[in-house]
Amino acid sequence: MTAQKHQLLDQVLIAHGGLEHWNHFSKVRATLVTGGSLWGMKGLTQDSAPRQMTVWLHEQRASVMPFGGLDQRTAYTPDRIAIETTAGKVIAERSAPRESFRDHGETTPWDPLQRAYFNGYALWSYLTMPFLFTSPGVLTEEVEPWQEGTQRWRRLQVTFPENIATHCAVQDFYFGEDFLLRRHDYNVDVSGGLPAAQYVHDYVEADGLRMPGKRRAYRRGANGQPDKDALLVAIDLSEISYA
Repeated sequence: MTAQKHQLLDQVLIAHGGLEHWNHFSKVRATLVTGGSLWGMKGLTQDSAPRQMTVWLHEQRASVMPFGGLDQRTAYTPDRIAIETTAGKVIAERSAPRESFRDHGETTPWDPLQRAYFNGYALWSYLTMPFLFTSPGVLTEEVEPWQEGTQRWRRLQVTFPENIATHCAVQDFYFGEDFLLRRHDYNVDVSGGLPAAQYVHDYVEADGLRMPGKRRAYRRGANGQPDKDALLVAIDLSEISYA
């Protein structure tokens, strides 16, 4: 690890509220509104109704409600996905859910459990970054900067171990002069390796921590440029609170 790499990650953590402060909390809740073309590509419909997302910060666990019914929610961990009632009755469940995406392409349809798994791991990742980068087994390296219009963004390449469920093993994160996240590049392994560039903005501060309020993921071309006419996923977060 180089001193420069240490410096970038340390500054990023400070800009988002600080690792020590983050460690005082165990979960985060947020109101979630999603859209984009990915759902249609997967044979799904997506409404604009707000939902409640809960993410546990120090274990891979998440839940969104309502899901498929006003009294239903998801229960996500990497090894199991379930749809259950708010009283805890299991409606459907699947062990080793990642295996169900084997040989999937970009337009392979998803069933409700696959949709729930994708939602679980993706939102868990987004709502724990960048503090997730300090987890055991996660490797970070500063790579060459990126010119985005008139701005020069520093880049952190992050390699995740197999035990962390996320989009893909190696992902790139771009940071502005204020060390806040601007862009996040990845391939969606559960959708045929679909390449995406996700732009984040409208940061909000909650309980002393800072989190992007809006995320927009576009198809990423071979040259690294996003296709702004191909919006894959839109995520709006509000009413963020830590406990």
